[in-house]
Amino acid sequence: MQERSYYQPTANSVENLPTVLQTFHNTPRIMLSPHWHAQVEVNFIVQGWVHYRMAGYELRLAAGDMVLFWGGLPHQMDDASDDAIYAGAHLPLVHFFRLRLPPEVPARLMAGATLLIRETDPSDGANFARWNGYTRSGDMVRAQHAVSELLLRLERVRFEPYALVPSLDAHVGQAGAADPQALRHVRSLCDFIADNFLDDIDSADIAAAADLHPKYAMSLFKKCTGMTLNDYVSLLRLSYAQARLISGDGNILSVAMESGFGSLSGFNKSFRRIAGMSPSDFRRSGQGESIASSRTRRGTQWCS
Repeated sequence: MQERSYYQPTANSVENLPTVLQTFHNTPRIMLSPHWHAQVEVNFIVQGWVHYRMAGYELRLAAGDMVLFWGGLPHQMDDASDDAIYAGAHLPLVHFFRLRLPPEVPARLMAGATLLIRETDPSDGANFARWNGYTRSGDMVRAQHAVSELLLRLERVRFEPYALVPSLDAHVGQAGAADPQALRHVRSLCDFIADNFLDDIDSADIAAAADLHPKYAMSLFKKCTGMTLNDYVSLLRLSYAQARLISGDGNILSVAMESGFGSLSGFNKSFRRIAGMSPSDFRRSGQGESIASSRTRRGTQWCS
């Protein structure tokens, strides 16, 4: 039996690059604690099985399963078979809102549900491997082609049997489906936030970039994502700060300032709300994990 490898955020990992589309095709690493990131995650299980602890439920995925879920809620891959291989991508919201998915899906995912497709295509395994190879090739044309094909594959969910886990109840999916024009506005808002989230920006700045009234922009973003504009900006900053804390770069104050927070108290409050612990405690737990991991993670990045 091979020695188990554990997940450890690095300078090139998803937490540290919240506005980058990343692809991967590798052996999954077990997470010793939940993590979060500001992208929608796609997983395709090539072989073996993996087990996830999500926000309020668990998922066991086997070879051939494909899932799509919002990474902004804490989640943890806490077990996997020794032979497991998985592939997929992390999609910034600007890419996610380009997708023409079934109307109920975006709001349900942002509220914490997982889109599960068990009847996948026999070609999916080879395609995910090829897309990862193209995006790693250094050829911008191939990389763009891979991203376009990946997004089209996800849109094909409209024509396939799928399930939303957990099933709909009174606490999930309160937001309705948005019209195409609304989604274009949301993409514009996400574009501006992606370019400027480390700067001192507010709702008025974000709305102005999309030529929208601030109140309308805030209402529209909340309807489409289930989050306020400020919550989304904070999530991007916290994702960025999470990787900085574990890598040991700078003291807590410098991490807070470099991540776009205007005060240490605001950073501590926001971090504790999502992580359930202080930044200092999180750093100590992260440094404890680092000694358990020895492999180099194979991933790829495609800027949004």
